Amino acid sequence: MNKLLNYVAVLLMLPVAVEAQDYSKYYQNLPVEVKQVSRPVIPANEISLKDVGGVGDGVTLNTEAFSKGISKLNKLGGGRLNIPEGVWLTGPISLKDNIELHLDKNALILFSSDKSLYVDPEAKAGSRVYPCIRASKRKNIAITGEGIIDGNGEHWRPVKRGKVSDVEWNVFKKVIGGVEQSNGTLFYPWNTKNAAANIAETPEAQEKMRNDIIRFTDCENVLIQGVTVQNSPRFHVHPCYSKNVIVDGVTVRCPWNAQNGDAIDFSDVNIGLIVNSTVDAGDDGICMKGGNIKPTSPANGCEDIVIQDNTVFHAHGGFVLGSETISGMRRIIVRHNRFAGTDTGLRFKSGMSRGGKTEKLFISDIMMTDIKDEAIIFQCDYVDRPAGSDPNKVPTFTEEQKKKAPYFQDIHISNVICHGASTGIEASGILGLDNVRDIDIENTTIVYTNTDKKIDEKTAKLNLKNVNLVKMP
Repeated sequence: MNKLLNYVAVLLMLPVAVEAQDYSKYYQNLPVEVKQVSRPVIPANEISLKDVGGVGDGVTLNTEAFSKGISKLNKLGGGRLNIPEGVWLTGPISLKDNIELHLDKNALILFSSDKSLYVDPEAKAGSRVYPCIRASKRKNIAITGEGIIDGNGEHWRPVKRGKVSDVEWNVFKKVIGGVEQSNGTLFYPWNTKNAAANIAETPEAQEKMRNDIIRFTDCENVLIQGVTVQNSPRFHVHPCYSKNVIVDGVTVRCPWNAQNGDAIDFSDVNIGLIVNSTVDAGDDGICMKGGNIKPTSPANGCEDIVIQDNTVFHAHGGFVLGSETISGMRRIIVRHNRFAGTDTGLRFKSGMSRGGKTEKLFISDIMMTDIKDEAIIFQCDYVDRPAGSDPNKVPTFTEEQKKKAPYFQDIHISNVICHGASTGIEASGILGLDNVRDIDIENTTIVYTNTDKKIDEKTAKLNLKNVNLVKMP
């Protein structure tokens, strides 16, 4: 009997794969071979946030409790920090190797509106503050469960007057408190009524310091599963320069007019999977980005990624590439997704100084309805314009920046059905570069309201086969 008990105890201490789901089904019948994800392995140790002093009353600040729980698990070699039912007010959370945050269904992690809690004391003045949940150079990390993670973003984000009603505008001013800038066309949460100190000298400078809810950098073996991530100061789910990343069954939501409210952004991710997730956000829905090469990082560019069985409601684009594509986009499969109410459907955007090459991109079986602008668009003159910047200012580029031109090529789109878009297909490149080419669109039907297609044949070469563009009656 004692031998049996000892054996069971040993088994309980062994590492286990988080939520042992079989992801191999997403790699069947692919048009190009891609490397398959594997789940992170987390030791079987468990601690409740209550066990380390956490109080889920929505008033008590739990920053120290999160830190204690993670440190205690770290000393054991890792494990699961359970977040039980409650409203857990906290400052930033930093994950270590082999750590899983697991939220019960009625658990709500609410990040404090006190901006000073997120300032990195060693960072340069004006740098972005700590993300709400961060990890750097870590392996085997996970966020799982059915709870909600709320970034309290309204205390950070600027608001454009033209995107809110009179009632909403007055709520921002009276409830949150702030200042109007740019002749009353822009609101900043500055000198807010929650008495939290400003962390910059001007509203504009503070706006540039906004953080993401989840940002993992230079990490390997990441799982984000089941949780709802909402109301971010900036981006919501944002792994960067990381390898082997799974986003499964996640809900991302924020106001439709949330400035820079990107939902799921893969920035330089190698070997990734985004499945079964739902997005309703203020900026890009599911987006791939590739920044400057970092030789010491586990990943550069986006490659070996499968995106399947997701739903995007409001977003600037359902599936988006860019605007940064510098380090390249390679072997990305997007299939069996639905977009209902996005501004654009399939959006490929980049510009001079921000562009790189695409290789072996396959997009198929996309169902769309109620698309505000273009169902499919290729844009090579994109310019990032922060809130408050001059929309009429013409950008200038150095010779070095001009070398980073976008090259959209080797892209294959098929079996798309879109009912309701202002423009069916739009595409333009850069004169003399031949940088939008070898793009196939076939077996596709788009019902449009204004324009069937706007393709600059001097700069963009698209091969259309069995494409039906139907004017809405």
